[in-house]
Amino acid sequence: MTANRQDAWSHEDDLLLADTVLRHIREGSTQLAAFEEVADALSRTSAACGFRWNSTIRKKYTAEVNMAKKKRTVLKKEKAKSDSEMVYQHEPEEIQAAPIDHVEEVLQEKPLDLDAVIDYLQSMKAKQDVDDASMLKAENEMLKEKLEKVEKEKNVITQDYRSLLEIMDRARKLTNHSLLEKTL
Repeated sequence: MTANRQDAWSHEDDLLLADTVLRHIREGSTQLAAFEEVADALSRTSAACGFRWNSTIRKKYTAEVNMAKKKRTVLKKEKAKSDSEMVYQHEPEEIQAAPIDHVEEVLQEKPLDLDAVIDYLQSMKAKQDVDDASMLKAENEMLKEKLEKVEKEKNVITQDYRSLLEIMDRARKLTNHSLLEKTL
């Protein structure tokens, strides 16, 4: 029997580390900040927490990490959308509704101040930055990982099935051989 180290990681420590890191990912914070938070709670160094996460825990929580990243992306989109809506509240209605080729006409009819134009351009940039590509990429990566896992499981099951058939075949042959010897 091997003795546990006094400073060995308990199951509860691992859960605290995983929950904290996943929360930080979801909220758009860094993993380093999560390691520091856990280090304070467990009287360990942040380096020890980071090592434990990267060497052991992260592998067990791959799907959860991907979901946390996806949630972070959605939250960023919502924030960008609300920020762009706030910018629109300060813009003249003519600019909001004007197609790009008619902006000059609108500007000639009613001059705008520079701040309104800057706000408008920033809101256009925010709308452009908020696209579904990043969310689809994250989902695609998650599905690829799930597919790899399912394929590995299928290969293991196939190998186990073949081994079982070989064992049954040997047993059948031994039984037939034993019967043959008895009859002789």
